[in-house]
Amino acid sequence: MRSPWYGERVVNIRDELTLGLPLPAGSLPVEWRVSDALMPYEVALAAMDARVADIAAGHAGELVWLLEHPPLYTAGTSADRADVLETRFPVFDAGRGGQMTYHGPGQRVVYAMLDLRKRGPDVRRFVASLEEWIIRTLGRFNVRGERRENRVGVWVRRPEKGAGYEDKIAAIGIRVRHWVTLHGLALNVDPDLTHFTGIVPCGVNEPRFGVTSLADLGRPVSMPEVDMALRGEFGALFGPTADQTVGSTENDSPGRLRSS
Repeated sequence: MRSPWYGERVVNIRDELTLGLPLPAGSLPVEWRVSDALMPYEVALAAMDARVADIAAGHAGELVWLLEHPPLYTAGTSADRADVLETRFPVFDAGRGGQMTYHGPGQRVVYAMLDLRKRGPDVRRFVASLEEWIIRTLGRFNVRGERRENRVGVWVRRPEKGAGYEDKIAAIGIRVRHWVTLHGLALNVDPDLTHFTGIVPCGVNEPRFGVTSLADLGRPVSMPEVDMALRGEFGALFGPTADQTVGSTENDSPGRLRSS
């Protein structure tokens, strides 16, 4: 099916994939972790690298880590540094797939460290499942998110801005190491959207494609509410979760942890 908007397909190949990558029966639940304090990017990368190495070696279980970063830009492996229009914030090489993106307060960043050796070594299905996770989460707030064939992430139609206008509400960028996933997604809850103007987000520079958030769409929800929705929708696609065990000696996540 084709949209009247510039002939773009509304239904794309990722819609036809089997969604979800559940664990085999009897597997341990995924650890669910929420950090309250703003997390320095380099600290998060180091912690994620260490945890993924432990998962790959069989020394640790899977982890979903929810956090916020201070304002910064990250460059994926396909990034063009010319897409940094104004160096308003630090720029980090992320090592993930994708191009330039922004992270900052009011944006829920989710790092998903999942073992595809157990779940199924299918990266396209994993990306489509991440998109579906966001779409279902947005649905809890009466927002219709959609995927697009030529643009990874989740988009919202904005007909009030003009014919064919859409805004991106969530970005996805991943890496897979030894079939364990790194990085994940960034959902705009209530960030300062002007911070995106310092870059060409994800290399998309057509005027009809912008950036939005739940707050911008008239959905002023709190971060804990978003976290609850994310956790509620995660289970159907990826399996059960559990809070970090009290008294754990792991030290790869600065900041206080809380249960959703």
